[in-house]
Amino acid sequence: MIEGPPVAPPSVALALDGVAKTYGNGPGSVRALEPISFDVRRGEFVAVIGPSGCGKSTLFNIVGGLLEPYEGAVLLDGKRIAGPHPQIAMVFQEESTFPWRTMLENVAFPLEVRGVERGERERRARRTIDLVGLTGFEHRHPGDLSGGMRQRTALARALCAEPEILLMDEPFASVDEQTRLLLGEKLLEIWQRLRQTTLLITHSIAEAVQLADRVVVMSFRPGRIKQIVEIDLPRPRTADVLAGERFAHLVALIWNDLRAEAARGMATEGTS
Repeated sequence: MIEGPPVAPPSVALALDGVAKTYGNGPGSVRALEPISFDVRRGEFVAVIGPSGCGKSTLFNIVGGLLEPYEGAVLLDGKRIAGPHPQIAMVFQEESTFPWRTMLENVAFPLEVRGVERGERERRARRTIDLVGLTGFEHRHPGDLSGGMRQRTALARALCAEPEILLMDEPFASVDEQTRLLLGEKLLEIWQRLRQTTLLITHSIAEAVQLADRVVVMSFRPGRIKQIVEIDLPRPRTADVLAGERFAHLVALIWNDLRAEAARGMATEGTS
């Protein structure tokens, strides 16, 4: 049999190499993360999930360049980075829109910082607003928008600069469950169009399985990787897919791995 040419492995966009973090020194120090290593391939959607106190937010802040010092290295396209990087855009759990700016001005802000000419930045901002499904609201201020719309505005602002990596920390945690599911569907739709390399931090197992190609499951503090689960659900992730047996099996698989860690976290917090 004649074999075809070897298939090159997908290129790695983001790599964590032995990333670890300890807060403080001496007897009162807290080991938040044990050394963690994993890759995010170009165009891949990876979710990180774990119980409260596992170091998810610490990991988010390290990758986003907001927390130093730490052990190990974060690499973008094979090169070590330190501090905030223009090719890593962040979407936070907390409200992060500027209340004094219109939606259009909010979304265009990263381009304004970079010195992009006004007409060009507004053109790109309008295109991104359309991508997240908010055309017609360009001149509204955040106070006139629902929580879900404000989070879509924050997502549009992150995407407008066309970053290499989209980094999200519980971006839909502050909205109700129905809105969260709808925002997840919108995020999937956007990802399907852009194939944006994405790293999502979440505590929702269903959200992780709904969105991701792989799910990194972490232990309670000090956080370490327990396993990485391949999500072999077909895309697009339709309602039928999410109601299927395989989806339920993957959710149960991850929960079985997390149950003991979550219980350990509750016990630790209860005695502290």
